Amino acid sequence: MMASQPMRIVALHDLEPGQEADFFALLSDKQRLTTRDGKPYHRVTFRDARRQVSFPIWSDSPWAEACQHEWVRGEFYKLRAVYRETNFGPQLEISRIRPVREDDRNDGFDPTMLVPRSRFDPEAMYEALWELAEANIDDRPLLRLVQHILTKHREPLLGLPAATRYHHAYAGGFLEHVLNVTRSCVFLAQQYAALYDDLEPPLDRGLVVAGAILHDIGKLRELKWTPEGAEYTDTGHLIGHILQGRDMVREAAAEIDEKIDEERLLRLEHIIVSHQRLPEWGSPKQPMTLEALIVHHADDLDAKLQMMVAALDEDLNEGRFTSRKNPLMHPIFRGSPRRP
Repeated sequence: MMASQPMRIVALHDLEPGQEADFFALLSDKQRLTTRDGKPYHRVTFRDARRQVSFPIWSDSPWAEACQHEWVRGEFYKLRAVYRETNFGPQLEISRIRPVREDDRNDGFDPTMLVPRSRFDPEAMYEALWELAEANIDDRPLLRLVQHILTKHREPLLGLPAATRYHHAYAGGFLEHVLNVTRSCVFLAQQYAALYDDLEPPLDRGLVVAGAILHDIGKLRELKWTPEGAEYTDTGHLIGHILQGRDMVREAAAEIDEKIDEERLLRLEHIIVSHQRLPEWGSPKQPMTLEALIVHHADDLDAKLQMMVAALDEDLNEGRFTSRKNPLMHPIFRGSPRRP
């Protein structure tokens, strides 16, 4: 147990090499492994929202017994440790550790501060999405359907990641991704509706925006949030978010008090089932309407751009290119640093 002598509490991500401090952290991973010589050890990972530290707990460590039997993956801890940067990466020399207690909140413990999260306020993103719907969806039943789904699922929407890994895989990432896609779709729909103003029927901007807002809505059933990140539910593994998204739209259409036009509902369902375009990406159909094509490319662009931004931010290689160890699986050109 941690002794009562106080020490200044510092965020894990603010620790300097060689600094000892008390801090709160999430035990995000614990694996039992063996060396090439057959020596058992645990590899543990402690993290907060902006730093992750993975290191071994050897079988002859004073913490080996506690690590094996008491430390629980997904739980929060208060630690006293020295932060080190070694040839094997950042490590912690732990002198004291215990699970967090309720009274730790008086010293600044907040579980939401210890997990990766969006840079943007979820409440503000939700309101912005609502405003985009009101400003761009002229068809009243379609707007009611979108608002019904947003209202019904407001709380989980505020915290859900967009994925288990690869892109926007952090708390609030779902709203960040969907808002980015919707903003792009508003712009693209306006541009192409004006460019092809003689189309019959015309490009439906409201349908594009509704599809953008709802294209990933099935992830509310596909994923569940945990302190370690998003995990697949049973239905997520067995069915996925695309078919469940279509189910949710159909359910909502039956729940609202205004009947949506059958073809417009069909076109909205098509946007959802085709937004990933290829069967190997999960879509049973390719985009076969203008609206579905716009949503697909806006979705794909935002996902890949965020992967590239994350790779540039996280890659530790020196030089003009990153490594290929990123979700895009190829080097990214960093170029020369810009001088002030």
